Amino acid sequence: MVLESTIVCVDNSDYMRNGDFIPTRLQAQQDAVNLICHSKTRSNPENNVGLLTLASCEVLLTLTADVGRVLTKLHQVQPKGSMRFLNGIRIAHLALKHRQGKNHKMRIVVFVGSPIEEDEKELVKAAKRLKKEKVNVDIVNFGEENANTEKLTALVNALNGKEGTSSHLVTVPPGPVLSDALLSSPIFVGEDGATAVPGMGSGGYEFGVDPNEDPELALALRVSMEEQRARQEEDARKAAVDSAAEGTVTPAATNEEALLEQAIAMSMNPDGSSVDPTPVASDPTMLTEEEQIALAMQMSLQNSASSTAQNTPAPMDTDDVGLAGAENQEEEEDYSEVMNDPEFLQSVIENLPGVDPQSEAVRSAMGSLTKKDDSKKDNKEKDK
Repeated sequence: MVLESTIVCVDNSDYMRNGDFIPTRLQAQQDAVNLICHSKTRSNPENNVGLLTLASCEVLLTLTADVGRVLTKLHQVQPKGSMRFLNGIRIAHLALKHRQGKNHKMRIVVFVGSPIEEDEKELVKAAKRLKKEKVNVDIVNFGEENANTEKLTALVNALNGKEGTSSHLVTVPPGPVLSDALLSSPIFVGEDGATAVPGMGSGGYEFGVDPNEDPELALALRVSMEEQRARQEEDARKAAVDSAAEGTVTPAATNEEALLEQAIAMSMNPDGSSVDPTPVASDPTMLTEEEQIALAMQMSLQNSASSTAQNTPAPMDTDDVGLAGAENQEEEEDYSEVMNDPEFLQSVIENLPGVDPQSEAVRSAMGSLTKKDDSKKDNKEKDK
């Protein structure tokens, strides 16, 4: 770390009463000086800071490492008179010459919130003298930036020369908080890109905790953050899987097409035997014309049989089980005779809309049913 002695020059002229910086220029300057003093002392414990006013050109506090004393004197500053910029710079240079640590580098931080009365030539001449004495100057230009920017730019250019970058000019327009605007400025950010104020600026520590001071707390915060990130990723993955499953799976109970196919399969089995609920030809439009006519006939026969069964009165309860079985067998035979009656089938076909009973397809379908009936009768006679 760089050993450095710094004199902070604060502007306490009457211009500091203005309220373009919240709450006033003077109080906004106090907050910024507070951050700068802490930054300097924390970057190296041997660094020290002094305080000087530009209106009265009075050294309020000589170089010290006690930031509390600096802040106590700072809050006693009240606006009065006008700013004397060059006189304050010269007195700050003399205070730095009397520093105890002769190996400390010298730096002056100047807050300018009122118009500079000196002309540009005098400023450049003073800058060359400071450069010769190896004094670096950081200037915070706020409040009156339109009147002072050109002069202060010439001053900083004279301090740095052609290749120097140790002196800086930071111009802050009205609007943002002065201390926040300085956090990312070269006044706070060191050569390594890190600030000396933990948790502030682009180079602050992670979670605002210095792992060198409290490694256990820093490790606990890091582990907690990783666990929270893992939980969020797992929740997002589960939500994606659930949404994909809801979009692709359809309950079978609500599938009307499956119910329709099952009904067609049942109508194509007039004998009442078990049928696979999924028919071979699920789409009736894929059947041939003869198959479609046969399908329509089977459906109509099924409906007619169901209506006949509903109109048939239920048999009375008797104790004779054999008599009941004989009656049920006779009913089944009557039912099969009705289903296989050619005249009945002919009447049903004539009543079907859009079906020509004299077409070859209908005749072939009738012939196939008649052949099946004859074969069934032959089988029954052989069994007897």
